[in-house]
Amino acid sequence: MMKELKGISYLERKPGIQLEKNPLLLLIHGYGSNEADLFSFAEDLPPEFHVISVRGIHTLTPGMYAWYEIDFINMEKFTNVPQGIASRNKLVEFIDEITVQENLDKENVWICGFSQGAILSYAIALNFPEKVKNVICLSGYPEMDFIGEISPEKDYSHLDFFVSHGTDDAVIPVEWARKAQPFLDQLGIKNLYREYRSGHGIVPQNYWDLMAWLKK
Repeated sequence: MMKELKGISYLERKPGIQLEKNPLLLLIHGYGSNEADLFSFAEDLPPEFHVISVRGIHTLTPGMYAWYEIDFINMEKFTNVPQGIASRNKLVEFIDEITVQENLDKENVWICGFSQGAILSYAIALNFPEKVKNVICLSGYPEMDFIGEISPEKDYSHLDFFVSHGTDDAVIPVEWARKAQPFLDQLGIKNLYREYRSGHGIVPQNYWDLMAWLKK
């Protein structure tokens, strides 16, 4: 059943094991998809996670949503940056609210994004590192328009990234994704980068590697 908080609609899977404060895993879908897409992960996730899958705040057509508009014709204005930044900030507000509402562990927040959701996951973690602990970026890249200037005052030492991309991705070129590892390394952020012979999607080996990383 769909719920709503801070103007964001979401699906949730309550923890199967109740701890004093359970960790949150926030799933952020890509352009043109919806909250049901990544929510299919939930059945394979450790039972202690409180899983939340959010819906993009911009409606493209019924059942298809986005976090910001993309202009596929005018490449000089490829992404709507103000919308992306607004969605980034709205998701941070959502994390703050849902952790309080559900009495979750604010020191153990995981975010997992695909494509546009991965781009926002980079932006959330690098702008608000105090809000998250572990970050999964699938078929995305670090978009500096959303990340902005890196402040030397920010503490990234606790962050851990899993990053994956398809070598044959025709939507987001793998060359864009390959910028992630040296970028994260430069910031001293622990990360695991993997490539797969695939397009803009998640092949079985990618999924198995992700689950192994997550469960360890």
